[in-house]
Amino acid sequence: MNGYKIINDPVFGFIKIKRGLLYDIVQHPLFQRLNRINQLGLASVVYPGARHTRFQHSLGAFYLMTEAVKSLNEKGVYIFDSEAEAVQAAILMHDIGHGPFSHVLENTLIQGISHEDISLRMMEQINREMKGQLTLAISIFKDEYPNKIFHQLISSQLDMDRLDYLRRDSFYTGVTEGNIGSARIIKMLNVKDDRLVVEAKGIYSIENYLTTRRLMYWQVYLHKTAVGYEKILVNTLRRARDLMRQGHQVFASPALAYFLSSDSDFDQQALDIYAELDDSDIWSALKAWKHSDDKILSTLAADMTDRHLFKVEVTEERPTDEYIDQIASEIARRMNIAYKDTSYMMTLTEIGKDMYNPDDDSIGILYKDGSVKDIAEASEILNVQLLSKKIRKYYLCYQRF
Repeated sequence: MNGYKIINDPVFGFIKIKRGLLYDIVQHPLFQRLNRINQLGLASVVYPGARHTRFQHSLGAFYLMTEAVKSLNEKGVYIFDSEAEAVQAAILMHDIGHGPFSHVLENTLIQGISHEDISLRMMEQINREMKGQLTLAISIFKDEYPNKIFHQLISSQLDMDRLDYLRRDSFYTGVTEGNIGSARIIKMLNVKDDRLVVEAKGIYSIENYLTTRRLMYWQVYLHKTAVGYEKILVNTLRRARDLMRQGHQVFASPALAYFLSSDSDFDQQALDIYAELDDSDIWSALKAWKHSDDKILSTLAADMTDRHLFKVEVTEERPTDEYIDQIASEIARRMNIAYKDTSYMMTLTEIGKDMYNPDDDSIGILYKDGSVKDIAEASEILNVQLLSKKIRKYYLCYQRF
């Protein structure tokens, strides 16, 4: 076993990482940074066990990719060793550009660039350092490689990323309904007309996977308490940013201070500084901001550190302007702050999620006669209307007294 490093993972058991390119990626500082970023952001406010990292998730997705390549090979789908290594490298790095607390920074301190674009920039940087060894992996990640099944394994309705995070998040949150049969789904994968499909005998596993995904979104990822807690963090960062740009002294690590004070383009300097950011930058700032002489910043920071959660009202219809105004006026009166500043103490968000989008990248079910049907057509219990129904909810989150 000298050619491998072995990691003991609580979800999948022993994960073997081949020495060479794959192990060098895991050892890279940009990948090691993922050890300091929680996979589920602030969901631990509801599920205290949900403190696993993006590092663990990336290794899990890599393990599933290794199993998928092995399974397809056994079915006669010819995959070159170079392709196998490249798709494994790509899935290892698929989340490398994530910032602290999941997507919180994306629209708060960092504008005009998504974590996927940042991941790509980081991959290109590692590729330069590794003298082009990741060129094929990047081509697959960008969906520029002629054989499309590899990109589907990384990013589709049924990719290794989703198969890992549903299993892993279910394990760490204790939401047992989220435990999908990832091993069976992988065993049922096949290729037809250069497209990834699932053999018909795996249809029940796919039905379970799709319903599980919907359940995990509403029960974990979009849980109203976790959404409310995230809004406190967003508003805290907004307040710190606005104070800093007005010339106030605001404590922050050098990396966090850079993004609080500047709106500049995301150039190489910004990327280097971004790579220094992790969850600890935010928590250390919050602990200091609790003692700020700015009432709004200190209240929000204390909300975060002491788990004083926003009240969250979830409705199907948008709350009326009169109702929102009534709450804002009450906050202004109770806190003795200007009405315009109540925007930091409350937020209204519309959240929509569909379980499956057949237009996006459908899941094909392969029958023994060689025909392929979309899951929405093939399933006895899930029809396309049910599967693709978009559920929209309004989350009104505000400071409670």
